[in-house]
Amino acid sequence: MLTVSELLHSAFQRAIHQATGLDADPLLSPSQNDKFGDYQANAAMGLAKQSSPPRKPREVAEQIVAKLELGEIASEISIAGPGFINVRLSPPWLAKQLQLRLHQARLGNDATTHPQTVVVDYSGPNVAKEMHVGHLRSTIIGDCLARVLEFQGHRVIRQNHIGDWGTQFGMLIQYIISHGKEAGVLADLEDFYRKAKGEFDSDPKFAEAARGVVVRLQAGDPEILRLWQAIVEETRKHYLPIYQRLGVKLTAADERGESAYNADLANVVAELKKSGIAAESQGATVVFIDGPEKSPLIIQKSDGGYLYGTTDLAAIRYRIGQLHANRIIYTHDSRQAQHFDQVFRTAQKAVWANGVQLDYAPFGTMLGEDGRPFKTRTGGTVKLKDLIDEAEERAARVVAEKNADLPEQQKQQIAHAVGVGGIKYSDLSKDRTKDYSFSFDQMLALDGNTAPYLQYAHARIRSIFRKAASPSPGTPLSPSPGTPSSPSPGTPGEGWGGGRLGTIQLSSPYELALAKHILRLGDVIDQVSRELKPHLLCTYLYDLAVKFSGFYENCPVLQSEEPLRGSRLALCDLAARTLACGLDLLGIEHPEQM
Repeated sequence: MLTVSELLHSAFQRAIHQATGLDADPLLSPSQNDKFGDYQANAAMGLAKQSSPPRKPREVAEQIVAKLELGEIASEISIAGPGFINVRLSPPWLAKQLQLRLHQARLGNDATTHPQTVVVDYSGPNVAKEMHVGHLRSTIIGDCLARVLEFQGHRVIRQNHIGDWGTQFGMLIQYIISHGKEAGVLADLEDFYRKAKGEFDSDPKFAEAARGVVVRLQAGDPEILRLWQAIVEETRKHYLPIYQRLGVKLTAADERGESAYNADLANVVAELKKSGIAAESQGATVVFIDGPEKSPLIIQKSDGGYLYGTTDLAAIRYRIGQLHANRIIYTHDSRQAQHFDQVFRTAQKAVWANGVQLDYAPFGTMLGEDGRPFKTRTGGTVKLKDLIDEAEERAARVVAEKNADLPEQQKQQIAHAVGVGGIKYSDLSKDRTKDYSFSFDQMLALDGNTAPYLQYAHARIRSIFRKAASPSPGTPLSPSPGTPSSPSPGTPGEGWGGGRLGTIQLSSPYELALAKHILRLGDVIDQVSRELKPHLLCTYLYDLAVKFSGFYENCPVLQSEEPLRGSRLALCDLAARTLACGLDLLGIEHPEQM
């Protein structure tokens, strides 16, 4: 089904063409002030300037309105100010649209008829190190974007570009060789790396032996490769459980680390040199993106070693040539903006990325409440595992206070959903391009724009149906892994107290506000897909919860007589399923009870 914006956009485009002979963007958006209408088109001002001779914008707006055919969609079309065209949606039409969605599992959001293959590059932990808070943003932003694109019907290929290759493995492997206790050495990754680095820096003989190990590793020495693989596998045992606890869709099958591209690096350099894109400079091989006066992209050092840029270029070649990507999305720290700009432009100059959309979705830094980089009390790096542990412990205390009578296992499940959901939402709800301050107290607040508030709103709606002694609403679209709730019985719109949900009628302003907002879900999902900004979905869900609260407080549901009772139950069902869908796309669980 087309979204409301898509329907209005098409109608306005036709009217503009008929009125002016031009094919112009209607510049359509939801109205900022609903006293004027629900949607506003602002194209008349620009079209008036294009006229020969120039005309008044209001005259152009009047001509567009004269050609505008919205049928039953609009109850009112008006012109405000110099030429803003306002559209107020018709309550009967809104009710009809909701009724159609009531019986659809995807709430009227059809999969695209033009699916793409989209590679999403996210997380990227380093081997021989535990994941810390610095890995959080890439991991959960990338996961959310992958979920949104999959929901739209695209073929999404997740790529976990782990740091599993490089000169540091010389010192790590040499440390194992020197100490001869492979299992014991690898038991504590942080301690292992710290001791190996310390010995490398302080012992010249150890450092020399470590550099020799690098040569043997690159030459494919079987014993050295075995020890390298042991380090990689041990690291995997640490980060895969973190993904599972976070509900992030990344598995070992999604890994393709730096080592996977090692054999192609020489080919990348040779091809760029042959095409004249790369050249030698002071003994190194570089690509000048903006001329010799600007910093170049170095793809091979004077000693023959390769850099991250070389590996990233090899990855682009693989993702386009082997995975057949139409679009590649990278979620990485904003401090890498220049690096990715150079890599993308090099790939485009080399004609490797012809017709492929390369997107960089940078993010800011996670800060503590003091506005400084998030650290432990002693100033150390916060491990991601410890952050999750503390969030769940704090959430458990809140759950115990609010629902002491719940079974212990259920309280633990809710604490997990609230704690992890709080971590993810406190990040995803912020514009990813900005730094943000993390606070456990704000994260777990039951009011305001937080995960617990949305989770509670969803649970509150579900409780309405329990009170009505009716089966639960329709099954959520894609329940998050480990969601502490059973799949709901029946199909959407059926099984309510022995009958079906009622025919939707919209008369109260609170009903209308909720109805209009529910119908905006598809537009918001499309916007997140285009702009790669999950906070837009968070804002939508928060506004949905607020509008539902206004509806529930002002429009009695269970106390109403039929047919009003059935109509309002249907609105409750759609609100719950829309919240569940949105939370699923964020990767956040939504318990039935809190």
